Amino acid sequence: MNSRYEVVIGLEVHVQLTTKTKIFCGCSTEFGQPTNSQTCPVCLGLPGALPVLNRQVVEDAIKAGLATNCQIAPHSIFARKNYFYPDLPKGYQISQFELPICEHGWMDIETEGLGKKRVGITRIHMEEDAGKLLHNDGNSSAVDLNRACTPLLEVVSEPDMRSSDEAISYLKQLHQIVVYLGICDGNLEEGSFRCDANVSIRPWGQKELGTRSELKNLNSFRFIKQAIEYEVERQIDVVDEGGQVVQETRLFDPDAGVSRSMRSKEEAHDYRYFPDPDLLPLDVSEDWIKRVRDSLPELPQVKILRYQNSMGLPTYAAEVLAAERPLAEYFEALVNHYDKPKLCSNWVMGEVLGALKDNQMEVVDCPVSPELLAGILLRIDDNTISGKIAKMVFEEIWRSGKTADQVIEEKGLKQVTDIGAIEAIVDEVIAANPSPVAEYQAGKEKLMSFFVGQVMKASKGKANPGMANQLLKKKLSA
Repeated sequence: MNSRYEVVIGLEVHVQLTTKTKIFCGCSTEFGQPTNSQTCPVCLGLPGALPVLNRQVVEDAIKAGLATNCQIAPHSIFARKNYFYPDLPKGYQISQFELPICEHGWMDIETEGLGKKRVGITRIHMEEDAGKLLHNDGNSSAVDLNRACTPLLEVVSEPDMRSSDEAISYLKQLHQIVVYLGICDGNLEEGSFRCDANVSIRPWGQKELGTRSELKNLNSFRFIKQAIEYEVERQIDVVDEGGQVVQETRLFDPDAGVSRSMRSKEEAHDYRYFPDPDLLPLDVSEDWIKRVRDSLPELPQVKILRYQNSMGLPTYAAEVLAAERPLAEYFEALVNHYDKPKLCSNWVMGEVLGALKDNQMEVVDCPVSPELLAGILLRIDDNTISGKIAKMVFEEIWRSGKTADQVIEEKGLKQVTDIGAIEAIVDEVIAANPSPVAEYQAGKEKLMSFFVGQVMKASKGKANPGMANQLLKKKLSA
């Protein structure tokens, strides 16, 4: 924390929606297709072509608004945001201005040392994306309009954040929410989730906001943090040297770790907003809002609390398991088959996530289904196999897709629970290790784990470890 200046941060996040077609036409939104292959008269801005609103975009906007505690406007309109740029063929962007679909929301974020903090959300509005400039040899540029008219939600926060860490906490939670909702794939590298940061400083105690700079199109949490921290220090240096911060748009260069001036910052009046005459006002009924609300999944923060309160999971485990919707669904399906949440949590966080990481796979592609994993845990419960053998069974199921019972039978892995057979192995281990026996009997009780290990080794992991432990204690104390 700077001793003289307070940092003020507001964020504008562009969330690219996962609809199959664009916001105002039927062109595909599929990423990575040949240049200018997904265009039509509407997204090319040709004269006479009229936009038609994609209903799914409205549904997604309502989902985002409800998930971030916004008020959903019963009546909203589209506007034309006028500016000239080579990747904007119409010369304007269809967006929303004075009557957006969502307003007055909030999210609670975790802050370092301060606990929860509420960050206001000014508005969420729908708009179309522009195209993409392709810079060739430095002497010319081309434009790819595949992305033109791709549906976006712009989520505008209040200037409530006071550090780069708070900004990242807000962004990560928003990212998690839109991915959980299934309205955005969250791919930062492909530009599906990108951020503009408005940063200013002011003397401590001053209520009036300082002059802000806007950092554009940041698409990495690490770069966003770096850019904000650089910009704060830059503005402090400007003020301390007697200068004034200029309201402008800046681009961050992650290689050099600096931001550079791009252009003076536009105000709303510079864009000459006016209602789009080709699009009817949008009316959203209470029934529509209710249907969308009823379709929402349980969101991460609610899920974490349920895992802690109803299932008794520690905070860390609850946060890991709830972090991604497919992982949470896998865990909950496992609990449905085997109702011991803590043991399920241990296996998912240990064996499942470990194997997925080693094989560079996603949980949706896990070859050990929740039902197959439950089969392993049930065989531990009934003493058919030990915990150690269970891990061997897991590895074999991962390779073969067979059930736990099939693997146990085919590999001869059934646990030995015959007391006579285990007693014979215990006697052999004691006879083979006279020195450790003498040390144990002299008071070195930590050697018990050594003896249990020797019994398990001699039985190839099949001996019931509890029975082995009891017999060893009895015989070594005699």
